Amino acid sequence: MHVLVGHNYYQLPGGEDNVFAAETQMIESSGHQLTRYTAHNDSLAAMGPLRVGGKTLWNRAAFRELQGLLRVNRPDVCHFHNTFPLMSPAVFHAVKSRGIPVVLTLHNYRLICPSAVLMREGRTCQKCVGKAVPIGAVQHGCYRESRVASAGVAAMSSLHRLLQTWRKKIDLYVALTEFARDKFIEGGLPADRIAVKPNFIYPDPGMSESRENYALFVGRLTNEKGVRTMLEAWRLSGRAHQRPVLRIAGDGPLAEEVRNAAATIPGVEWLGPLRRGEVMEQMRGAAMLIFPSIWYEGLPLTILEAFATGLPVIASDLGSMPELVDAGRTGLLFRPGSATDLAEKVLWAASHKLEMKGMCAAARQEFERKYTREKNYRLLMDYYQRVTRGAAALRADENLSWAVND
Repeated sequence: MHVLVGHNYYQLPGGEDNVFAAETQMIESSGHQLTRYTAHNDSLAAMGPLRVGGKTLWNRAAFRELQGLLRVNRPDVCHFHNTFPLMSPAVFHAVKSRGIPVVLTLHNYRLICPSAVLMREGRTCQKCVGKAVPIGAVQHGCYRESRVASAGVAAMSSLHRLLQTWRKKIDLYVALTEFARDKFIEGGLPADRIAVKPNFIYPDPGMSESRENYALFVGRLTNEKGVRTMLEAWRLSGRAHQRPVLRIAGDGPLAEEVRNAAATIPGVEWLGPLRRGEVMEQMRGAAMLIFPSIWYEGLPLTILEAFATGLPVIASDLGSMPELVDAGRTGLLFRPGSATDLAEKVLWAASHKLEMKGMCAAARQEFERKYTREKNYRLLMDYYQRVTRGAAALRADENLSWAVND
């Protein structure tokens, strides 16, 4: 099979870029022909806001470039990850004009929320979900805290809803979780064309049987990641001799707060940003992963990495987290934003070592059952075959129609 995979890189590398790299490597190493079509947001610095806005709505250059690429090198299927803002939805029209099926992975909520995160002012928000014109996002400046920038994204969403791009130019959407799938259906995407496929972890970091008495946080140090909730939980818990040490790996806007917490709260350590190998080493030795997000996460690779190393997760009972973390089996859930409840769950985990050991084994089993490269490859190929069969059937119907008319 020949697959074209498209992706618009972000200025700050993140999970979507990593998934694009992992999936393209998986497809290529499995013997398929692969063509990469990419753009990079670094080029935005040389553009004015009007030019960026125009490209966000419809990038004529990307449309022509992709059409030319498809004429020379015709793939069986085109799979896109991120197309915002430089590729624009014009690329879907370019592909469909050649009769090639389109798959789009929904890594974030951009199609139903201009900010892409279903969050405003530190709280979850669904004001624009299902709206033909997401005017609320413009009023509140949800994208980049700018009404002008938010208006550009809202215009893109509304224009392509009007053009029926989301209904007619994409053959299959891939949501990362059932929770996300439900949200996109609520937002107006066709339910019969939204499948679910999680991310995967490769190479397998392996499980460790040796666990130390420390909790681990891995991620960007931002408010939506629940960093303040976590720090408050360690502040609240007066039984310092009973609670585990908290090791925090990462960097971000709240780095100074974390540095101060490490200096003033007993048992809090800031490791700073770590390389992936160092993160895996920390996970293999930890007793629990703390995942206190207060927004609707997609499918965090951090949780999948934790499961791969046999590390139970204590996560917010929010969004897709109850779907990922089976409370009492692969980890625990606590009330979102509640430092008190998080502190209680941490103390319970620290005092129930036998139960936590069972969760370690269950976490690893969850990884092997759902999140290996082998499982992911089979699921992805099933979806590719589904859309290519559909495209072949459509071409056959069209040929028959021409024959009857002739």
